[in-house]
Amino acid sequence: LYQTASRLLKAGVPPHRVWWLRLDHPLLMNLELGDLVRSIVKVGNHSAADPIFLFLDELTYAKNWDLWLKTFYDETWPVTIAGSSSSTAAIRHARTESGVGRWEEQYLAPYLFGEYLELFESPVTVPTGANLAATLGALADNRPATTGLADMRRRFLLTGGFPELLIAAKSSNEDDASLLLDSQRILRSDAVERAIYKDIPQAFEIDNPLLMERLLYTLAGQMGGILSARNICQSLSNISETTFERYLSYLERAFLVFTLPNYSGSEGARQRRGKKLYFVDGAVRNAALQRGLAPLGDPTEMGALVENLAASHLHALSQHSQVRLYHWRSHGDEVDLVFDHPDQPMAFEIASSPRHQRTGLHRFIEQHPKFRGGCYVVAPEIIATNASSAKDGVGTIPLDLFLLAVSAQAAVELQLRLGA
Repeated sequence: LYQTASRLLKAGVPPHRVWWLRLDHPLLMNLELGDLVRSIVKVGNHSAADPIFLFLDELTYAKNWDLWLKTFYDETWPVTIAGSSSSTAAIRHARTESGVGRWEEQYLAPYLFGEYLELFESPVTVPTGANLAATLGALADNRPATTGLADMRRRFLLTGGFPELLIAAKSSNEDDASLLLDSQRILRSDAVERAIYKDIPQAFEIDNPLLMERLLYTLAGQMGGILSARNICQSLSNISETTFERYLSYLERAFLVFTLPNYSGSEGARQRRGKKLYFVDGAVRNAALQRGLAPLGDPTEMGALVENLAASHLHALSQHSQVRLYHWRSHGDEVDLVFDHPDQPMAFEIASSPRHQRTGLHRFIEQHPKFRGGCYVVAPEIIATNASSAKDGVGTIPLDLFLLAVSAQAAVELQLRLGA
């Protein structure tokens, strides 16, 4: 919001037409949003020919905020509104009730790796193509240097992509262990407990937040795995599968987790077969499990976090580009991530070693030939090769280069959605 307001002022919009309200301020929390906006319009004598740009931080703190947005739109008040909220569950719930056709929801992911490097004043420029396949193909051919990024990626992985944490880490000299513990402590309070005990209960009127927390804990232990509703329900004192699906949807709508259906040529088959679960930010998973320093000394756990990092980046790109994201599993073969772009579909296997087996990708290409030339093995230390020129249709891309490419492509897609 700050950048948008700044851009308007730099473009010559008079300051009296740009307003900012922080709606979690104690003096504003109990006031009707309509009364506030009416006063602003009246003081400035604004009209359709001279509308205001109104930025509403922590929008959901305002009383009846969704009904007032509906009113502003339906009655054509002379205002253009951009709002934000840390309570994503409330926004997404209200959108289904009042917002259809009246306002548009934009998903803003936690920082991606490219944005993280910019924040720490170590940007890496990645030229983008028409789509992710073109961007990765060009990078694989040109092989730009990415030396020195491994340590920064590790710290990013452990800290998470939440701006408050990253800004604090930027001015800190703490070691990895201290950053990891600080991240878990803060996210446990600000992301996990706030969502479980405040945002979700208020938005969806659930009466058992403790069960929600137990579910999140169980899911955190299965990150990157195939969900078994039956097994999870049994582990949670035999709750019904209907309750499980409902609570899982709340966690997804609160942007804590996301699920990927199993890819096939049939929409019906995708819906029937097992989903794979990831966290929007792996640091939230660490906080939910209260893992302490365990990720630092466990290669298996670090591997799961790396896979989640790759998945969360593609998920952000998927949200901005409206391209569906899947996993694939069939008769013992599997592929981690399937990015089903309509023109240049892609598939990725996230590995910890350059020697990772390609059997799953080969089987996938056999069943779905349209992916040939668009499949990649992604690993921390691997030589880049272009999938489109590989004999087996499978290329390779270093993890850091993959993260940077997806970050850059996501930024382009977000700008297109915002009309920038």
